[in-house]
Amino acid sequence: MKSNGKMAQLTATPRTEKKGAALRLLRQGGRVPAVVYGPGQDGAPIHVDEKEMLKVARTGRSEMFNLNVEGGKTVPVLIKDQQERNGRLLHVDFLQISKNKPISVSVTLDFQGTAAGSKAGGVFQTQETQLEVEGLPADLPTSIEVDVSGLEIGDRLTAADIKLDKGLTLITSPDSIIASVMPPQAVEEEPTASADEAEPVAEEEKSAEE
Repeated sequence: MKSNGKMAQLTATPRTEKKGAALRLLRQGGRVPAVVYGPGQDGAPIHVDEKEMLKVARTGRSEMFNLNVEGGKTVPVLIKDQQERNGRLLHVDFLQISKNKPISVSVTLDFQGTAAGSKAGGVFQTQETQLEVEGLPADLPTSIEVDVSGLEIGDRLTAADIKLDKGLTLITSPDSIIASVMPPQAVEEEPTASADEAEPVAEEEKSAEE
């Protein structure tokens, strides 16, 4: 993510609190507990401002930004994982990266258009919502657009069918089904028990209660 022509910045503060009560106090104060993972380290515990973090999180997990750790150094990172509950961030994992080293990430798929088969009565289904790709951090997209308007009833879209930008390599299995259009199927009604069949069940339940 860019900000005024420069890479976005996020300030972080080291933390020693690791227990539930202390972490709850941090969250009540508008902070989000986090951990920075990088080469040769198990993880450095930090906390960041929730509002500032949300601005970065909206861009997805594939765009790098600078994490400025107070009293430490500034490192380029990606969002590795984040935990949410009721619209609030509970925890974030950052991954320290190298600008010159390719990395693999899962990028959100942005489905565009309406499948032709859907207009003919078929049912459009998505089997995957993300695609794993590899590339230099600067080449990683926020999302990958996928045009599904040409899918007819019975068609399947695989990972290999998705066109990637220059500099990206597909990591997901090429044969993985991303989306499909299924033929309409009649809904079969469940058979209902007759009165004669239902009566013994009722008696059994009554005996069990007694």
